[in-house]
Formats: sequence, C-alpha cells, structure tokens
Amino acid sequence: MQLLHDAWLIFLKDVRQEFKTRYSVNAILLFALVTLVAVSFSIGTFNAGSDIKSALLWIIIFFSAMSGLSHIFVREEDKHTADTLKLVAQPTGIFLGKFLFNLVLLCLLEIITVPLFFAVMDFEIKGVSLFISVLILGSVGLSAGATMTAAIISKASAKGALFAVLSFPILLPVIIAGISGTKIAVQQTAISEASGELQMLFAYSVVVITAAILLFDFVWNE
Repeated sequence: MQLLHDAWLIFLKDVRQEFKTRYSVNAILLFALVTLVAVSFSIGTFNAGSDIKSALLWIIIFFSAMSGLSHIFVREEDKHTADTLKLVAQPTGIFLGKFLFNLVLLCLLEIITVPLFFAVMDFEIKGVSLFISVLILGSVGLSAGATMTAAIISKASAKGALFAVLSFPILLPVIIAGISGTKIAVQQTAISEASGELQMLFAYSVVVITAAILLFDFVWNE
C-alpha cells in the first residue's frame, strides 16, 4: 500500500507541474500536428496504401512521444529535486508514478492525434476493437520503455538526442508489432486475427515493466 501511495503522489506532483508549465504537452502535441500536416502535404491523402498509412501512424506516435516523455526525469535533474525524491519515496514508487504520468500523457496525445490522422489521411479500419487493443498495449509498452530510458539519460549532457537514439532500438518491437496489428485491423474485424501481435505487445510490456521495477533502484541511485 505504501508503494502505491508513493506512486500516486508522484503522479499527482507531475500532473501539477505539467499543468503549470505545459512543457511536455505542448512539445508532444505540436510535434504530432506539424508531422501530420507535413506528411499529409508530402504524400497526399490518396497516394499511399493502408500499409504505408499504418506505418506513418506509429512513426508519428513514436517520434511525438520522444519529444516529450523524457522530460519526466530531466525536469527533476534540472530543478535539482531528484535528491529530494530519493528521500521521500521508494524507487519503485517513483518509477510507477512516472510511468503512469507518461502513459496518461501518451494516451492524451493519441486521443487527439489518431482521429486527426484518420480524417486527414482518409484512413479507415474495419476492426475498431482490434485497433484499440493494439493501441492500448502499444502505449503501455512505449510508456514503460520510454520512462526507463528517460531515467538512464537524465544525467547526461545531450539528453534529447541521446533519448531518441537509445529509445529506438528498445522500443522497436513495439513499433513493429503496432504497425503489423494496425495493418491487420484495416482488413479484419476479429481480434484473434492479430493474436500474435497482441501477445507480443503484452509480453513486451510485462517484461519491460518487470525489468524496470527490478533495475530502477540501481539506475536511480547511481
């Protein structure tokens, strides 16, 4: 119970700070909107097939997330509040709170970006429930991997560039499974048709979250 209490307090603290500065929200949304407009003008609405549009959707989600999710730990280092967090909360509680914040932030991005992508790119899917399942599991995997990577690079000098470079190979399985699951959702309505992709996304999320909980203490205190 203490662990969950710490995680919830960390989450609320980050929500209040984000509400004051809106740094991550503005960075993610502006990047997503600019990228979406650039893509729509460069390839056109009807010039790309469903496979390309599925890939473009996840590329936009990934790079938009990379523009703002790292700030969750960078902010603590820039404001010199990391040492205070170490004194008042358990490392696992800190990770879970930061992970929850990043997940909520990413879900807000998708609530705005995905419908816009569908409208601008004239993208239609048959398996709505399948697509939503892929999107939710992919968001959990992206948030977990990005949160752990952000903790690793928070003390580095070139934080922004290093975050994207380290995150891409770690999150590549999520992107591949997400693209594959979205392509199946375009043609199929049954969730069982993408059982392999869903199992991969679920297994990835479980492994990354478990590994992060076990290793975060060493990353956070070094």
